[in-house]
Amino acid sequence: MVENLVMCAAGLGAMFVAVGGVVALRYLKYRETLARIERGLPVPEPGRDGKEALRWGIGITAVGIALCIGLYPLGRQFPYPLGLGPWMLLGLVPLFFGLSLILIYVLTLKNNGDQ
Repeated sequence: MVENLVMCAAGLGAMFVAVGGVVALRYLKYRETLARIERGLPVPEPGRDGKEALRWGIGITAVGIALCIGLYPLGRQFPYPLGLGPWMLLGLVPLFFGLSLILIYVLTLKNNGDQ
């Protein structure tokens, strides 16, 4: 029972650290934008170069791969072919979503002529 509580607390702690990090980065970006405006410097337009799609695509793909690797051993306990059961959707959906974002970046990069 104690092990379950420790695992649950560790998982929640990791989630709080991740969410807190994202919130802190957003706040720092906001403060930077305000400082640029106060000094009269130009504020760069976000997402103009399309690299945001690439960054999100790489991150989401990595999460999908990690989930697939983590969930694969679960298939050895059940009689599914190659160990691929319905639980693998938890990893395959973000994997292919991330790959589609990377594909969007590659296709728009070639259409814009940027190298």
